[in-house]
Amino acid sequence: MIAALLRRDLAQFFPFTGSGAALPLVFFLAVAMLYPFAVGPDANVLTKTGGGVVWIAALLAAILPVEKLVRADIERGMFDQLRLRGMAEEMMMAVRLLAHWLSFGPPLILAAFPAAALLGLDGPTLHLILIGLLAGTPGLAAIGLIIAALTASLRAGAALSGLLLIPLALPLLIFGAGALARQDVASLGFAGAISLGLVAIAPFAAGAAIRAAREV
Repeated sequence: MIAALLRRDLAQFFPFTGSGAALPLVFFLAVAMLYPFAVGPDANVLTKTGGGVVWIAALLAAILPVEKLVRADIERGMFDQLRLRGMAEEMMMAVRLLAHWLSFGPPLILAAFPAAALLGLDGPTLHLILIGLLAGTPGLAAIGLIIAALTASLRAGAALSGLLLIPLALPLLIFGAGALARQDVASLGFAGAISLGLVAIAPFAAGAAIRAAREV
């Protein structure tokens, strides 16, 4: 059942297979393309700030599909059916988290190569970006899932998503983008630890939110 659910979720979220599923990847590359026009062609400015822009673009790309992560399946009663078949909400959300990360994490890591070229980033900076995205994108996926589950049953969910995003994402961005500013690989270890903590918490937080949403 878990394998079937994962295949179903991947078919729904993976780029170019679902409606609007490629939007996070397109958004990520669009930010990298437009940013040099906004700040100018100064190579020093782009080198100092480009890495941070990549992280912010990755975060926003991770939460773009928030509205579609769980709301539609709650309305269809899919989670109710899975629960009747004996699957716990935490397991459903763990599978959903994995599918969400696979749908945008690896594509964004690959897209970092053209993004670095557009931003004029050098080899060492690109290396840090790749390591950081590999360590941090699971945490970004966890943030997106938590926000999606918490706001799924609320009419003003979109507005609340922005308020929840800041405190959840700030520690990850501080260490992830900070490692680029200081060229410090050790800071990425803290980003990876935060990401791992978010991944561990997300299925339980999202599962509890799904149970509460079903009872509304």
